Amino acid sequence: MMDKKTTKEINNLTENWHNQKSKTKEAFIRLKNHLEKMDGLAFDFNARAGVSYSLRPRHKNQRKRLLFAMVDVIDDDPNERWLSVCFYGEMITDPEERGDIVPGGLMGEDGHCFDLDSFDDELIGYIEARLSEAYRSAEQE
Repeated sequence: MMDKKTTKEINNLTENWHNQKSKTKEAFIRLKNHLEKMDGLAFDFNARAGVSYSLRPRHKNQRKRLLFAMVDVIDDDPNERWLSVCFYGEMITDPEERGDIVPGGLMGEDGHCFDLDSFDDELIGYIEARLSEAYRSAEQE
């Protein structure tokens, strides 16, 4: 469940995120909604206008890390924002090899990232499956 401050910050982002042809706003909302359905999560939201807006879920059982995923809205061009969804490498699989390995790219550890520059129902579903997988891994951490 998101606290009031996080909810307000995310609402501020989405309310001021004007429609784009890419529909990445809709992709972000879908991924956020997917995470909100999971039990035992806390959320951190790090807003850095002009750089990124980062939604960071953490499972209540996690002891080693502060998050299990990052759903970043990359804000280098406010007219065409895009998403980068990253996980710790060992917390997920990527059976279709659709992500990129990023050495040291997630809080100093090896990350596995998926970029979305437009609404792609199939890829979003694939990322949702990775979010669920990371959630289950975090539950055991």
